[in-house]
Amino acid sequence: MASKKSPARQAQAGATISEYAGVRYLHLGTEWVQGAMRVRKPQQIELEYVQRMMAWMLWRPTQELTEGSAVQLGLGAGAITRFCHQALKMPTTAVELNATVIDACRLWFHLPDNDARLTVLHEDAARWVADPQNLGTVQVLNVDLYDHEAAAPVLDDEAFYAHCRGVLADGGLMTVNLFGRDASFDASAARIAAAFGLEQVWHLAPTKEGNTIVVAARGVEVPDRDTLIARAEHIRERFGLPAPKWLRLVRPLRLPG
Repeated sequence: MASKKSPARQAQAGATISEYAGVRYLHLGTEWVQGAMRVRKPQQIELEYVQRMMAWMLWRPTQELTEGSAVQLGLGAGAITRFCHQALKMPTTAVELNATVIDACRLWFHLPDNDARLTVLHEDAARWVADPQNLGTVQVLNVDLYDHEAAAPVLDDEAFYAHCRGVLADGGLMTVNLFGRDASFDASAARIAAAFGLEQVWHLAPTKEGNTIVVAARGVEVPDRDTLIARAEHIRERFGLPAPKWLRLVRPLRLPG
């Protein structure tokens, strides 16, 4: 099978918290980290792989960087949601199936209440992307969907990625975290390429923990190197993210065979 059973049919593990050296971690009843926040710097994205999920910023023109809406499938510890809502000031939606994760983020991870620019939904991500009302409405889609065992993406089939492309507006971008003991990067990347087209898919080198971030786009033209360097410097200076490093790590997707 291409993916595990739908999260709607999975028992939802309760969120638990740990803290070490000034960093608060979210777990789902196991030692696997589902997200993190530096307690004294809650607006900072703490984990390297989560920072790299913001690499979509390189593909957007600087003057359009914060335009449009951002959606996260999988709330984690709320780092991307807080960043998109509070630093980028984009209209932001997070879709999370596990109610205890939402509660934990509100109690322990500085996730604000819903407002005019923030909507946190207790909902199945597969259903959300398949809803015709969401077609073509999203400029940025961040996908980080793992169960309590962090073994493989919960949603990882071609139909899901096709729906992800469907919710993107023209020029929209998706980032996906691929990690897991049971996951095959090549197989997952091939499914993404089948939905988006191989020429619209890139990836960053893996982190030391083994997270590989894939970027997929809907009708994006990659600019010249000098433009990308200027974008990366702007992102670093304005938002404090290591975008020049991302630029050194990113490659077009090449599939085996």
